[in-house]
Amino acid sequence: MNQISDRVRNVVQSDIRRMSRECERVGGINLGQGICDLRRSPSSWKGACEAIASSKATYSKFEGIDPLREKIAKKCERFNGFSVDPASQIVVTVGSTGGFATAAMATLNAGDEVILFEPYYGYHLNTLRILGVETKFVPLNPPDWAIDFDALRAAFTPKTRGIVVCTPSNPCGKVFSRDELEKIGALAREHDAWVYTDEIYEYIVYDGRRHTSIASIESCRDVAITISGFSKTFSVTGWRIGYVAAPAQIAAPIGLVNDLFYVCAPTPLQWGIARALEIGEDYYTKLAADYEKKRDLLADALREAGFTPYLPQGRTTCSPKCRRSSATIRKRRLRCSRNRVWRRCRDRRSTLPIAERSCCGSASRRTSTRWKKRADACARSARHASDSAPNYLNPRASGLS
Repeated sequence: MNQISDRVRNVVQSDIRRMSRECERVGGINLGQGICDLRRSPSSWKGACEAIASSKATYSKFEGIDPLREKIAKKCERFNGFSVDPASQIVVTVGSTGGFATAAMATLNAGDEVILFEPYYGYHLNTLRILGVETKFVPLNPPDWAIDFDALRAAFTPKTRGIVVCTPSNPCGKVFSRDELEKIGALAREHDAWVYTDEIYEYIVYDGRRHTSIASIESCRDVAITISGFSKTFSVTGWRIGYVAAPAQIAAPIGLVNDLFYVCAPTPLQWGIARALEIGEDYYTKLAADYEKKRDLLADALREAGFTPYLPQGRTTCSPKCRRSSATIRKRRLRCSRNRVWRRCRDRRSTLPIAERSCCGSASRRTSTRWKKRADACARSARHASDSAPNYLNPRASGLS
């Protein structure tokens, strides 16, 4: 049998992708994935069309076309509050996801440790896992998603080489404050670690808040690798144009990795984003205001449906409070799809399938009809997802647990 790499055996289709496929299948309204299918700015598509019409369709430099990097540098100074050299400190990437992947590959070795705040963005976790990087988790505490800095300090070890800060956070919508970022930067400096900041939702913040880039804090500038993009800002999620802004000594290897794996971001679409960055500040103000109205509408609908929403401080979605964590539900779904008969424990220590719990001796002989129905439904869902998923996925993996 042909070999499958060990590095992908524990990687499964993300829940975001799975729900989007299911939503498309039934013709539903997708509230799970940040598709951002709003009307896009004419400047972006006109710029891209003009580039195509004028045959600007060949490879660009692996770090991106000069006009785009120059405009990103101006945007970083104007909006993010830090100066960056467009010639040596900016790399245009295939989306912010590609930016994170290239930054991680350029700065981390297998066996290194990186800290993630929980809840985390699944693509960050799986990218690190594929690279052989160990991950440690520090929970954010609802309802305001506060950081326990004692727990964060305890998570650092001699093997720690980075910490990921997603602000506004995906998925919980937390907007990290300047004080929090200063403390995170101080810990990173103390342990000789990088701070990877995913700032893709930087313009979508609510209730008068202001996005802060850790690179704008002088004491943190040299440990910050700033990752962002334009998918959410200009509603062009399929264009895949992002960037990394970093000190020159690390931007250079990030560019080399970008060249190796991607060659360059799509050239005509780079020209489209360069044109879009000429839009005035009113666009960004209206963008945040429109999303804030949508957030409030969704939160009201969740309350009417009986949920308690965690009102996000930024980002495009709103999460309801659940009795069980998503990780627990995911584990149960995977187990349920393999063991379709469930029984209760007399001592209520577990509601897992008999075959997968240590207290089987206390299990009732009577099969619970309610749990069996739930198991049957989960099994059907798992079979359908397996049929529609790409063949290279391992349906028995549990890497997201």
